[in-house]
Amino acid sequence: MKTVKIAALVLLVSIVSAFTLVKSDLGGYQIGDVATDFSLQNVDTKKVSLSDFKDAKGFIVVFTCNHCPYAKAYEERIMALDKKYKKLGYPVVAINPNNPAVQPDDSFEMMQKRAKEKGYTFPYLFDEGQKIYPQYGATKTPHVYILEKTKAGNVVRYIGAIDDNYSDEAAVKTKYVENAVDALLKNQDVPVKTTKAIGCSIKA
Repeated sequence: MKTVKIAALVLLVSIVSAFTLVKSDLGGYQIGDVATDFSLQNVDTKKVSLSDFKDAKGFIVVFTCNHCPYAKAYEERIMALDKKYKKLGYPVVAINPNNPAVQPDDSFEMMQKRAKEKGYTFPYLFDEGQKIYPQYGATKTPHVYILEKTKAGNVVRYIGAIDDNYSDEAAVKTKYVENAVDALLKNQDVPVKTTKAIGCSIKA
């Protein structure tokens, strides 16, 4: 009987250790973590930090870029999110995480051109040196992190996709980002906290 209990204990420890290893290997922020601020160059050449948004209740941080077809498919939806939620306290802050040496279409100059052509109403920041996206744990473009401003800092409340259908906006059934922000605005728990981001891999 004692041997069985010891074996069960060893198995339990192994499972817990394996879970901890898997979680730590994911990298980046997890739900409930406090995201550190950053200072990145916007397409207007000015530096932008989250702390600049004094009246914000939180942020819709989107890692996106110029060239990726998934990013392009979501471009209008990202603009619509900013139009809808900026006035409610949750502005979009877009960050290009790609290395322009690997993908020239994502250079700072091309970012400026894209933002002007499309009439972006939100900051479009360049992650120079690729220092910020690894902190977040972003792997795709687009990859969304919703942050809630609290006394403890900017707390991560949602990580993942914008919605459940990148290719056809009319066929979307679940708007993950909108549902999350709507819940936060009502001081409610976010219904779906994590989803799989669908997009192009970040070019390092």
